[in-house]
Amino acid sequence: MSTFHSLHYHITFSTKHRKPWIKVDWRDRMHAYLGGITQDVRGVPLCIGGIEDHVHLLVGLKTTHCISDFMRELKKSSSRWIHEEIGFEPFQWQDGYAVFSLSPSAIPEVRRYIENQAEHHRTRTFREELVAMLDRAGVNYDAKYLD
Repeated sequence: MSTFHSLHYHITFSTKHRKPWIKVDWRDRMHAYLGGITQDVRGVPLCIGGIEDHVHLLVGLKTTHCISDFMRELKKSSSRWIHEEIGFEPFQWQDGYAVFSLSPSAIPEVRRYIENQAEHHRTRTFREELVAMLDRAGVNYDAKYLD
């Protein structure tokens, strides 16, 4: 029998110290680059979005993927791209990330959520958004690690 899987993840992480470094004029190119990295490691980028201080990814991964390895490559490669292609040397991602597994039925809702980040963040900060996501998923956390 073959191995069958349906492994989808909602991943989010921010810039170092939540700095508003991701500028509108190159944001879409960065999102496309994140999608390309995902494809390069044989993942499936379903939706990528965000605003000036963070990104969200909806991705499909294989059973052979290790989330921490995937994230290390994603952040390292995209930081290098921002430094070299955009020329913004101070850019850094935060050390951590949040990742949530999804059932296939949740994919359309998460996709809409990611696509509407600009509207969503008119009334809510990334920290508030992250706390709500962690609470909804039942994740225990220490508030000192949220900033």
